[in-house]
Amino acid sequence: DRARMRALVFSDEAARKRLEAITHPLIRAETERETREANGPYVIVVVPLLVESGTWKSRVARVLVVDCSVQTQIGRVMRRNGFSREQVEAIIARQATRDARLAAADDVIVNDGATLDTLAQDVEILHRRYLALAGAQNTAR
Repeated sequence: DRARMRALVFSDEAARKRLEAITHPLIRAETERETREANGPYVIVVVPLLVESGTWKSRVARVLVVDCSVQTQIGRVMRRNGFSREQVEAIIARQATRDARLAAADDVIVNDGATLDTLAQDVEILHRRYLALAGAQNTAR
């Protein structure tokens, strides 16, 4: 019952910590396994709570943040999940701020009203950069 679990962890700090103590080690182990098995010049790990976890930044070479305004974020979550504005604002209030996420970023893609063509161009630029970085790392080994 995801809705009930969400309500519990956003209203009870001890419940959130218990849930994280259960899920985070499992997520970390699975992520490490999948990363080891990945076939490609580089790996992208999607970490929704990277800044909040406090440990991910030390385990990756770069941090990419896909950024949008808080108002855009609220609207997207409301449409995607059917949550009320108040629910979304409560969730956002428990997360790292936009400024904190941007401060942790090595790279940023702005996804706030951009066209699909613009986003594709931004992704292509980063892909080329990551290929070059991966090549430099592989030749240094």
